[in-house]
Formats: sequence, C-alpha cells, structure tokens
Amino acid sequence: MQVDTLDGIFGALADPTRRAILARLTEGDANVAELAAPFHVSQPAISRHLKVLEQAGLISRRRQATARLSHLEAEPLRAASDWLARYRQYWDERFDQLDELLEGMQRPASGSPASTTGGARPSADAATDHTPRKGA
Repeated sequence: MQVDTLDGIFGALADPTRRAILARLTEGDANVAELAAPFHVSQPAISRHLKVLEQAGLISRRRQATARLSHLEAEPLRAASDWLARYRQYWDERFDQLDELLEGMQRPASGSPASTTGGARPSADAATDHTPRKGA
C-alpha cells in the first residue's frame, strides 16, 4: 500500500467524529441526516467529514431517490490493519525478549557470589555502564 494512501486513511481516522461515523456505518448505509443526528454539528459539517472519509476511500456514496447514502468500504481499513500488524508483531517480539530478560534477572544464579555470600551481583552491563561513581 502506498504511503499517500495510508496517510489519507490515518488522517481521516484521526478525528473522533469521523471514527464515530464509520462505527455507525457498520450498522448499514445512512444518509447525512442520520449520520448527523448524534452530533451537535450542522449537516454541512458532517458533509465535510464524509468528504474526507470518501477521499480516503473509507466510504463510498451513492444516490437512492433523493437521498445520498454513505456506505462503509472495508478494504482500506483492512490495508491499514495489515500495516499496523507488522508493528504489532515487532513489539510483541520485543516484549517477549524483555520478559525473558526480566525473568532471568529475578532468578538467582546458582554458584554465583551473590547466591553464596548474600551480596549484590555485579550488573551484566558493568563493562558498559557509564554511570558516574562517587569519588570518580
């Protein structure tokens, strides 16, 4: 998916009113008056939101008699979700690595000086620790 397309999708989703409109459209097609009803904004303001959603490809609009109905288009949402899934996988892997590291730090090492003398173990990163010491 092109960056421009994703920019448009995420830009459209950045507004809470537009997200609420998309949520309403999951229930079925609706005209401007139906979409404007829950908000304290004018129908022209809702029409501007619909135009942004339409330009992002998130909705399509069609005429039915005298009404202009808005319809949710799922494909752009799927594309954005797929893009985000790559980062979800990345962060899941990093959090798993962090969990392993933290578990390893909580387990006392058998035969280490800390486990036999009760003293503090030196940090595994002591060689790269650049923290200023007292008197240094």
